[in-house]
Amino acid sequence: MRTLHYVAAASMLAVALPASAQQLSIATGGTGGTYYPIGGGFAEMINNHIEGAQATAEVTGASVENMGLIMRGDADMALALADTVYQAYTGTGDFETRQIDATRALASMYPNAVQLVTLAESDIHSLADLKGKRVSVGAPGSGTELNARALLEANGVSYDDFTPQRFNFNETADAIRDGDIDAGFWSVGPPTSSIMNLATTRDIRLIELSDEEIANAREEVAVFARYTLGENLYEGMDEAVTTIGVPNVLVVNAAMDEALAYQLTELLFENTDELIAVHPAANDTTVAFTMESTPVPLHPGAIRYFEEAGVDVPERLRP
Repeated sequence: MRTLHYVAAASMLAVALPASAQQLSIATGGTGGTYYPIGGGFAEMINNHIEGAQATAEVTGASVENMGLIMRGDADMALALADTVYQAYTGTGDFETRQIDATRALASMYPNAVQLVTLAESDIHSLADLKGKRVSVGAPGSGTELNARALLEANGVSYDDFTPQRFNFNETADAIRDGDIDAGFWSVGPPTSSIMNLATTRDIRLIELSDEEIANAREEVAVFARYTLGENLYEGMDEAVTTIGVPNVLVVNAAMDEALAYQLTELLFENTDELIAVHPAANDTTVAFTMESTPVPLHPGAIRYFEEAGVDVPERLRP
């Protein structure tokens, strides 16, 4: 159930935008990940379909930083990992002293895959082999670092066991290529351009997680789920690799105008094919995925869209 068509399909232009919503910002991530093209694609959809609105995708440090931008009103929408979103909403984990209970969702967009990459010639074959190595755990304030730390600590590996580097996706790929680090984490919708570019210049290997490592991670973070990276995803990758995945959520502040939230949700689900043309990760942008995977309440404007479309919205997704 990717798109929903009903008699109000023309309402996108019928509902007047509030004056304050004419300039919209979407907080994304680094240019080497999936957030930026997905956010840029959605911004273009807004510009093309919602009269009077102009949207821009902003480069950021990704999930953790993005939740702060939503809290302060410095971004209208943001992409963030489900575990980060849940921590912000509940005031737990990295958000223990700065709860963002005004967090609301419009949709769950696609699942991220935690991808641990090293060179094919490396002696790293498991999480335990990272001990004593130089490892990029993601940009400061990113969901990648939250995921990497949770995965590692759930499996008995701490930052004290290796030399952590906090690089963004492009910096991580460059550092692996140049031999400045031994491995790096990505938590991003596959395939991602920075790993693709790395694989064209060096032979790489993606590290598979064992059943026990996955079980340990899921016990630590409830939103983790087993995820399979298909063979030939990247150049030289001749077999599938098992890892974990985390949903990505399109979040807004509860203060967003209900009519605007309605329009944005309608636009996303009635024109998903336009987003798929930008990045294949949007193949997972479905109503069913939103209902199953969203970790926080939906915005009332989004709920109105889903209800008018005949969707049964679970009680846990109602504010």
